[in-house]
Amino acid sequence: MAKDFYGELQLGILGGGQLGRMLIQEAINYNVNIHILDPDKNAPCRKLCNHFECGSLGDYDTVYNFGKGLDMITIEIEKVNVDALERLEDEGVLVYPQSRVIRLIQDKGLQKQFFKQNDIPTAAFQLMSNKEALANTSLRLPYVQKLRRDGYDGKGVKMIRTSEDLATAFEEPSLVEEIVDFEKEIAVIVARNDRGEVKTFPMVEMEFNAQANLVEFLISPSTYSFEIQQQAEELAKKIANDLQIVGLLAVEMFLTKEGEILVNELAPRPHNSGHHTIEGNYTSQFGQHLRAIFNLPLGNTEARANAVMINLLGEDGYEGLAKYEGVEEVLGLDGVYVHLYGKKYTKPFRKMGHVCVVHHDRETAIANARKVQEILKVIA
Repeated sequence: MAKDFYGELQLGILGGGQLGRMLIQEAINYNVNIHILDPDKNAPCRKLCNHFECGSLGDYDTVYNFGKGLDMITIEIEKVNVDALERLEDEGVLVYPQSRVIRLIQDKGLQKQFFKQNDIPTAAFQLMSNKEALANTSLRLPYVQKLRRDGYDGKGVKMIRTSEDLATAFEEPSLVEEIVDFEKEIAVIVARNDRGEVKTFPMVEMEFNAQANLVEFLISPSTYSFEIQQQAEELAKKIANDLQIVGLLAVEMFLTKEGEILVNELAPRPHNSGHHTIEGNYTSQFGQHLRAIFNLPLGNTEARANAVMINLLGEDGYEGLAKYEGVEEVLGLDGVYVHLYGKKYTKPFRKMGHVCVVHHDRETAIANARKVQEILKVIA
């Protein structure tokens, strides 16, 4: 890059939530100036950056005017105005991940078509223009319906189990896909820089909150066979290279009961399935993302120890000013690291923080993580 990291580089981040917050914590080490755009005046990043602007991530003029004086822009959320990013790219602002990658991943239908075109294994699917089109699908019930756009953290997903469920199906453009009889949900974080260097973090195993349909518990490294882990990591590398992405890419997958790996969805940014890397790996996902977009050598992704990540979700039945119970007690457990996201208000199942538990003994790490789940609560 033309500018070195001596306080000259102006880096913009679209989104000021917890991912932006943790990215800033890493970026401080590079002495870059951080500019944040977020629609929430109380966003977690507001007091940590060099410049904070409250505004819509989906508005063309807001995104363009925010970015036109910067050297580089990255994202912590995909729901941004891509047209504005394309114009900024045309005018010489570096946008990583590239606007074309963000545009593809914003649309789950385009993601699925990309998988099919590039021989990436995924569940059988069909694209639907509206709810009425579901009557003509060749997929047999039950199946999953996903909105093509704007779904995240379990939102925008419906199970269509019987013909009666069709009455409450999504009206908007969607896709339907076969329900995968999986043994485990797994993920691989992969990074690629502009010189084409690609590295993966070790495959992780995930458990989901059944009520909220988002990651609640993650274990790293996996104990599945070397062959399965290698297959998952090679798939992630293939996708990163096929996309020619610059930056970080989270690849969420299903491991079926027959031992097959099917790719589910992509996220072109730091991801919930990589939070454990802050304490659990030699390089964190946030450090790797910065290395990738700055076109620096990618860091060592090996695990330092067994690591278990627990999402701190707002307790059901509580909404209002956030209050954390049990922080002091869990910090008395061996290997516990607490990350609170600075969100002023809690509501049921909102991501309010995470805890990473590291230990040389895997079972001890898991046991301590289960204790954290029992003790640490976010209420109002």
